[in-house]
Amino acid sequence: MDIQITIALLVLLTAGMVFLRMFWLRVPSPLRFLLIRTAVVMIFVHLLFTVTKWGTISPQFNAIINWLAIAGYELLVLLLSRLSPKWLTCLSAAILITPLYSSSVLFPLALVLHMESIPRVPLGNHLYYKVVPWSTNGPDNSGVDLNIFYAPSFAPFFSRRVGTQAFNKDACKASAAFAVPGPTAKSILARCPHSPSQPAGSDDKIVRIH
Repeated sequence: MDIQITIALLVLLTAGMVFLRMFWLRVPSPLRFLLIRTAVVMIFVHLLFTVTKWGTISPQFNAIINWLAIAGYELLVLLLSRLSPKWLTCLSAAILITPLYSSSVLFPLALVLHMESIPRVPLGNHLYYKVVPWSTNGPDNSGVDLNIFYAPSFAPFFSRRVGTQAFNKDACKASAAFAVPGPTAKSILARCPHSPSQPAGSDDKIVRIH
């Protein structure tokens, strides 16, 4: 359900950007300048977070940054479509916007819908993890991402994702997944207990932190 809602919100955002493009010349010049500068800044911040794997400790705030970067990207692409020849620039804009509806983009955007706080579970050595639920086609295909983060003591409001492990609810009881320190200093053991319908045990994965 989250993905469907996210797609609907993204369609509304795209429609809004198309509307803004149509009436762009009616927007006051100072506001046009501000929108373009803000778009560039948000795209840069998002790319910086993506490349370095750093972010804030709030998944919701990170998702808001993603949404603002997507809005800025669409605005710049659609403004380029105002150039001549229109048939070529409009076609190029459509091609450049289509990838925004891929699952790799939609999953991070969907986190903005989870307004409840996702608890941080400490692992020691400035490491902690969060269990983030996900679904693609409703409850029939859902699970969790067990994300492991490093939070430096000098910047407690920022963190860097150093590892992740996905568990599908069909493979184990994904909602009960947890993590513990691994056999080495550079590893974490991600464990997902089997559901009652499965043999006793758990699905264990070693996550190499980096």
